[in-house]
Amino acid sequence: MTQPQFEFMQTAIDLSLYSIRSGKGGPFGAIIVKNGAIIATGHNQVTSTNDPTAHAEIVAIREACRILQNFQLTGCELYTSCEPCPMCLGAIYWARLDRVYYANTKTDAAQIGFDDRFIYEELDLPMGDRHLPMVQLMRQEALAAFLEWNRKMDKVEY
Repeated sequence: MTQPQFEFMQTAIDLSLYSIRSGKGGPFGAIIVKNGAIIATGHNQVTSTNDPTAHAEIVAIREACRILQNFQLTGCELYTSCEPCPMCLGAIYWARLDRVYYANTKTDAAQIGFDDRFIYEELDLPMGDRHLPMVQLMRQEALAAFLEWNRKMDKVEY
């Protein structure tokens, strides 16, 4: 690891400690770097905001997008104190980050009560076999929005 990479990861780890010590959330921190500079930071805020999506990576992604005024983070890298959960991993792909560096593993997280294995297992099951019932309703009516989007000439692709 290069000196800047070490310093960036240490910042993410420091944010994870801040999250615990401030009482704002779980032991997770993340930063987003572009062109060798930190442009956004995030720490877990799930319990302090009552927002189950306020993971460190999501908070950092939202802040970076706000600062860059863009919903894509191409050219950016994420440093996170822990291997991203399924939700954060999805957001990372959607944001089109170039690379992710992580410290703790998902196994380390599971050992202290943050076990996402059930989500990975659920995703592998056919929809009808999942624990969360999912019922399709009004597909034909909903397709109207998709058809209108498909015809829209001035849409912003993503």
